[in-house]
Amino acid sequence: MRATVGPSSACLNSNGSGHCKAAGARRRQSRQQEQQRRVVAKSAFRVRSAAHSAPASRVEALNGGERRRGVSKKVVVAMAAAAAASEGATGSGTGALIDGKAIAAQVRGEVKAAVETLKQEHGDEKGAPGLAVVLVGERKDSQTYVRNKKKACDEVGIVSYGTDLPETATEEEVLQVVEAYNADPKVHGILVQLPLPKHINEEKILTAISIEKDVDGFHPENIGKLAMRGRTPSFVCCTPKGCIELLERTGVAISGKRAVVVGRSNIVGTPAAMLLQERNATVTVVHSRTPDPEHFIREADIVVAACGLPKFVQGAWLKPGCAVIDVGINAVDDPSAKRGYRLVGDVDFAAAKEVAAHITPVPGGVGPMTIAMLLQNTLEGAQATLNK
Repeated sequence: MRATVGPSSACLNSNGSGHCKAAGARRRQSRQQEQQRRVVAKSAFRVRSAAHSAPASRVEALNGGERRRGVSKKVVVAMAAAAAASEGATGSGTGALIDGKAIAAQVRGEVKAAVETLKQEHGDEKGAPGLAVVLVGERKDSQTYVRNKKKACDEVGIVSYGTDLPETATEEEVLQVVEAYNADPKVHGILVQLPLPKHINEEKILTAISIEKDVDGFHPENIGKLAMRGRTPSFVCCTPKGCIELLERTGVAISGKRAVVVGRSNIVGTPAAMLLQERNATVTVVHSRTPDPEHFIREADIVVAACGLPKFVQGAWLKPGCAVIDVGINAVDDPSAKRGYRLVGDVDFAAAKEVAAHITPVPGGVGPMTIAMLLQNTLEGAQATLNK
């Protein structure tokens, strides 16, 4: 059995008192250094905000306030200089919205241009990418998602195919549809709308999709390659891919940064963590069994919230100047709203935007990127097939 020696026992040797005093002094010094670091970080955020949005007199007054908080004049001057230097680079400064609608529109425009190129090179019929969507059951939300996907395909020149099956369809019937699309050369991407009815094995259906047409990125082989260094999956899950695209197109540095992913689902959290790690971030995954999630989130330069809990991530938990990607979309009661409810994310947006340098709104942030990435994946599937 392993014996453990507690702090009180460690003091029971001949030099115990000296050791304890020294250890205590080191701990106090460490706490003081951490407190000073936080003060400096928050001060930098306040000075940077003032530099972007207030006149010079306000910045000077703020500098005085930071001095009173214990930050040296030298540090304040350096922070003010950094704020001024970054003003041109960051444009709108702290709290800038990451406009998912605008970025998604840019991606769709790129896809449309690339589709036109394929058609010019291979002919209108052979060169047109094709996406097949399989819908089982009559869930209203799933039907809405499928309609939106078909509309998006039409807008960029991708041919959409679809098969609607009743709720009572057997697993074998769904597999037959998937196999037919696997064999169809006009189809470059297959998407089975989730969730499936409970009597159908979701894993079996997704595994049956050809890895070369798995535009949702859920095939075990694609996920496995994503998890391994030096391997390239045929496709990456659309929503996590969209999160990374938002960060990169906004100019947020990922390499060398601390990232926290809140949630570990197979659809978002786990692949998002792998994508961040692939780009050399130091990644922590916070989940339902994580004690004190605030502790980890406070240290993050990048926060991806995908836990499905309304306003779970508090503004006070965030590191000043961080980037926040809010994947959550939750309906909360609101009698003042026309529909009786409103949509909120997994982050307390109102508080977080006062701290973060970049943040996605809900709605209008990650949501539009999911379909944009599906279109991009379908295009890439067509390019890989036609350019063999």
